Amino acid sequence: MELKRVVVTGLGAITPIGNTVPEYWDALSEGVSGAAGITRFDTSKFKTQFACEVKNYDWTKFFDRKEVRKYDLFAQFGLIAADQAIADSGLSKENTDFDEVGVIWSSGIGGLQTLFEEVVGFVAGDGTPRFNPFFIPKMIADITAGHISIKHGFRGPNFATVSACASSANALIDALMYIRLGKAVAIVSGGSEAAISESGVGGFNAMHAISTRNDDPKTASRPFDKDRDGFVMGEGGGGMVFEELEHALARGAKIYAEVVGGGLSADASHMTSPHPEGFGAFLSMKRALEDAGLKVDDIDHINTHGTSTPLGDIAEPQAIVKLFGEHAYKISINSTKSMTGHLLGGAGVVEAIASVLAMYHSLVPPTINHFTDDPQIDNKLDFTFHHAKKREIRAVLSNTFGFGGHNATIIFKKFVQ
Repeated sequence: MELKRVVVTGLGAITPIGNTVPEYWDALSEGVSGAAGITRFDTSKFKTQFACEVKNYDWTKFFDRKEVRKYDLFAQFGLIAADQAIADSGLSKENTDFDEVGVIWSSGIGGLQTLFEEVVGFVAGDGTPRFNPFFIPKMIADITAGHISIKHGFRGPNFATVSACASSANALIDALMYIRLGKAVAIVSGGSEAAISESGVGGFNAMHAISTRNDDPKTASRPFDKDRDGFVMGEGGGGMVFEELEHALARGAKIYAEVVGGGLSADASHMTSPHPEGFGAFLSMKRALEDAGLKVDDIDHINTHGTSTPLGDIAEPQAIVKLFGEHAYKISINSTKSMTGHLLGGAGVVEAIASVLAMYHSLVPPTINHFTDDPQIDNKLDFTFHHAKKREIRAVLSNTFGFGGHNATIIFKKFVQ
């Protein structure tokens, strides 16, 4: 069968460096760090006392008091990002059959704070099981997809993808595949996360996964730097509207980019560490290129997973050089996590939005906080350190990897009718 072409017609984001897409893009372009001391709980006894929180968030601007009781913070972020993307796309009942619009939304963890609060409340009580009636639906990772469809009346495919930090990239790839196969004319896809909490920070501290640079939070996320000491937790969410090309053209939609390929793989190596030679990353990028029908020299920009972890930041560049060969040195590479921190299950979509906007504006955002080259990393690669770079981008590749060895790569191309 002939596969449908898929384009991006809507974007939405609430992030540690901007609560709308324009704010997010401006901060990315200027190299703004979203890291600061945690405000949500007392961190005095924690090894890590900072994160990339969403700033100036006021739920009363989006939800009424009765409604918000049903939503964990990760779902609030998801609904906000989805609403922005839907509004940006111009989808309406006048131009689209909502029976043919799906929602594929993700979270790596789901309602962690809700789970924590309910368990703490139970333990502090007399043993009588008094739980919030919204406890289970607030906690489960799939609930945001349900809430988005209920709010807007979308009756197409509806589910969640869960693959740790690769979750929202998986969601985007699933959305691409469903539309290609004619299973929907449009899909609202993305992910959201809100794990900056006692249990989230404490858990990642126990793993020695996150930075403890409490004396200098803004420079703590240091992808590809010799002195990196772990990722910085982020939160928020991103949404994208993927749409079948002919449907988008028929209703006169704005088109940001074409979605041309997705690749998935498993490291099959370790529970939390990447394959030491980046073989899983190599496979997911290779499969995405094959799916897109592109050659290695068609890619001008890579938004890396680039978490600022000791092993991951070595493995991914190795995989890039192995796959792209000499062309690797002509690609503008960056890590937007140097600014946003790591949004966990929301990372893939927030970085996909950055990738699409980089191509749309012909500007590669920088990788900030680089101070010392790491001799274990090929420093002939162009990591776009310090400052944004103007350049034409024909196609951009975005990588997202997760605990469990999950790897996802998505490719966008400049739209040509």
